[in-house]
Parts: sequence; structure tokens; C-alpha cells
Amino acid sequence: MIESQATTDPAIARAYTRTIWAIALGILVQASLTVAWALSIGNTQLLKDGIDWVYDVALYGIAALVFGRDARAERLAALGIATVMAVAGVHTLYDLWDKIVVPRPIEIWTLGFAAGSAIVIALLVIAALWRFRAEQNPVIRATWLSSRNDAISTTGFALVGLAARAAPVRWPEYLFDLVVAGLCFQATWAIWRSLRRGPDGQASQADLRNGPQTGQAGGL
Repeated sequence: MIESQATTDPAIARAYTRTIWAIALGILVQASLTVAWALSIGNTQLLKDGIDWVYDVALYGIAALVFGRDARAERLAALGIATVMAVAGVHTLYDLWDKIVVPRPIEIWTLGFAAGSAIVIALLVIAALWRFRAEQNPVIRATWLSSRNDAISTTGFALVGLAARAAPVRWPEYLFDLVVAGLCFQATWAIWRSLRRGPDGQASQADLRNGPQTGQAGGL
């Protein structure tokens, strides 16, 4: 069960709530700007990269909403995260099909921007949550560990994704998309399984933070 805010220092709880909402809002602004730029230049791949940020916004938003609530809220949050991951997986497979049907030109500058912005945001998120790294509240702990891991995985994913997209052949990019979609569906299945097996239908905190991203900044 998620601990209530009463077990966390009120000042820390308020600071965490403001921080997590700021992270969600900041990523939303980044996503909006990326999508606007992609539409203005007609770049389909950059458009997908911008839309992918929406999943991170949803995941951090769920963390903000569930913080300080009860086990029922935890269960609903787990279902919400599982749904977000499933949609992200379907979106990735649809984009893969679309790029196979209509091959896209390689634009190294926009692809480099997408990879670079993913790394920068991952580092900014871990910097914002650094002050909460010693807190034991499950939600705070989950988002801190997630941001710490994402700072590593996002850097690797961004660089591998950029290399795959810029390769002279297209199959590395397609393989990378399949891996990302598989991670999304694996997270969905892990969360759903934990909900079915958990005591009284409660999800474990480990699976609440098992939310791989779709190639952008990290999820929960």
C-alpha cells in the first residue's frame, strides 16, 4: 500500500508534489514545441518523437496524482501506467509499419536534436529529484529510482536510436523499434500480472515503476 503524505514531512511532500508536476509540465512544453516544429517542417519522424513525450507526461502525471493516496489509488495508477505502456507499444508498431510503407529520408540534424533533447531532459529530471533521493515514501522512491535509471537508459537509447536511424541501411532502425515496442508490452504484462497476483488486488511498487519509455525520456 502506498504510504500517505502523513508519513512524509509536510514540507517535503509539498516540495515533491510541486516538483513532479513541474517535471510533467516541462516535458509537456518540450513535447508541444517539438510537435509544432515537426509540423512546420513536415518531418514525420520528428513528429513521432514529439508525440512520444506525451507518454512521459502521462506517467509523471499519474505519479503526481497517486502520491499520498490509498491502495485503491495505487491500483488505478498501475492500470493507468499499463494502459499508457500498451498504447505506446501500439503507436511504435504503427510508426514502424508506416516508415516501411513510406521510407523516410535521413535528416541527421533533426534526429540529433531528438536524441540530444532526450538526454538533456533525463539529466534535468534526475537533478530535480536529487533532493528526494533519501526519502522512503514508495511513490517518491519509485520516481527517484526511475529517473536515476532513465538517465542511464535514455542516454543509451537515444544514442543507439540515432545510430540506427542514421545507418546506411534501414533494418537497424526497424529492429530498434521492435525492441522498444516489446519493452512497452512487457511492462504492460508485468503490471497486469502483478495486479492479478497481488494481495487484495494491490500492485507492487516494483511494477509501478516498471515503465520503459518509447525512446524518449523515462517513465515510471
